[in-house]
Amino acid sequence: MKRTTVLVADDHALVLEGLHRVLQPDFDVVGGVANGIALVKATKEFKPDIVIVDVSMPLLNGIEGARRIRAADHQTKIIFLSMHPEVDYVVEAMRAGGLAYVLKSSAGMEIVTAIHAVLQGETFISAAINNATVETQIKRERRSSEKAGRLSPQRRAVVQMVAEGHSTKEIANILHISPRTAEFHRYKAMESLGLHSLADLVHYGIVHHIVARRPMLAAPKTTT
Repeated sequence: MKRTTVLVADDHALVLEGLHRVLQPDFDVVGGVANGIALVKATKEFKPDIVIVDVSMPLLNGIEGARRIRAADHQTKIIFLSMHPEVDYVVEAMRAGGLAYVLKSSAGMEIVTAIHAVLQGETFISAAINNATVETQIKRERRSSEKAGRLSPQRRAVVQMVAEGHSTKEIANILHISPRTAEFHRYKAMESLGLHSLADLVHYGIVHHIVARRPMLAAPKTTT
């Protein structure tokens, strides 16, 4: 009998190793990646039954990665792994195509249960999160952010990388576009969102979960 294949995406090596140990007895772990761009590429290559995705990853966060996987019409089922118990993170993750949301603090106990749940066509949310509150908010919330909807996937990726402190040249290299095109995407993102500074753009990325809520190590670099 063919074992369920699982791809894991997390930017912490210890988390990848720990998940591999937990999953290996029951599932075929086909790989582990450390950022959202690698996640999308690996999902296309391996076509796993399940992807376990960290919400907060560099270059392309897990939620944006999930949107791209869904847009490509993959049959892969998505389980989010996160340190964030806040309901707005859960709602955004489920809207992006997630079928389960597991807190890292309880992943050792819940991740296998979550996988079995989604394979049976069910959803799963960590017991520590108020499921009823999540369901209510998903039903009534229509503000997945109208502003966020104005950004193309490419421009959301640029916003995240700007917020992470990458230079225009670095962004261009990562996305395989020219520096001029990277600058254009940054400018058009700010214009469409009505923002006037890079600080505003970074703040927007944090508020809308395009980049994790963690302090910047350095100011965003804009030079080529």
